[in-house]
Amino acid sequence: MTVQAEETSGASERPPHLAAEARPLRRDAERNRQRILAAAAEVFTERGLDASLDEVARAAGVGIGTVYRRFPDKESLIRELFRERIDALVTVAEQCCAAADPWQGLASYLEFAAAAMADDLALRQLMMFGTYDRDQVCYARDRMRPVIIRLVRRAQASGDLRTDFEATDVKMIAFMLGSLAEYAAAVTPQVWRRYLGMLLDGLRPSRDAVAALPLPAPSADELGELMRPRGQRPAVRR
Repeated sequence: MTVQAEETSGASERPPHLAAEARPLRRDAERNRQRILAAAAEVFTERGLDASLDEVARAAGVGIGTVYRRFPDKESLIRELFRERIDALVTVAEQCCAAADPWQGLASYLEFAAAAMADDLALRQLMMFGTYDRDQVCYARDRMRPVIIRLVRRAQASGDLRTDFEATDVKMIAFMLGSLAEYAAAVTPQVWRRYLGMLLDGLRPSRDAVAALPLPAPSADELGELMRPRGQRPAVRR
């Protein structure tokens, strides 16, 4: 990977006749910032929050000094990425609230949230454990709670959702399916969708028939692979 030229500081001290040169440098700085964010999203998604800024710099093709000029520490970089993800979840929840079919809106959001948790190790760590940055957990709660409550109440008002279901159950379902996805990633990475189908059937107050499940149950061989110690399992499938 070609390493980008390092940013130059002190542009404000340049002589007037060189002022025009500062503008490309500012564009370079913003381009490097976007490269760092994109690389960090990939690195933290795959390796979790223990990944280092050195790993992010290598993935971005910039020097570690450039990373620190844009983000003073790993926490500030994670904070920006995490808020982008939470805002995306809220946007999808709002779209689902506007769906003509309240039940389909809830089911679509549960699938989206579960997929987000299944695909993003860093998001699972932040949302499920909350020990890395409590401020971000509070941000997620405050942003998501109102729209999730609306989503649930709409499905209950239409008679499609059992009355004892609570907004906090949405998060717990996403946690369960995200944990299953992590556990099964090396063998049956999409198997969580099968169990989402089962859960959705169980959320109905009544039904005439069960929905077709999107995936078969794990085979005996796959189950055997899943029960092997983590270090002896195959590489994670993507």
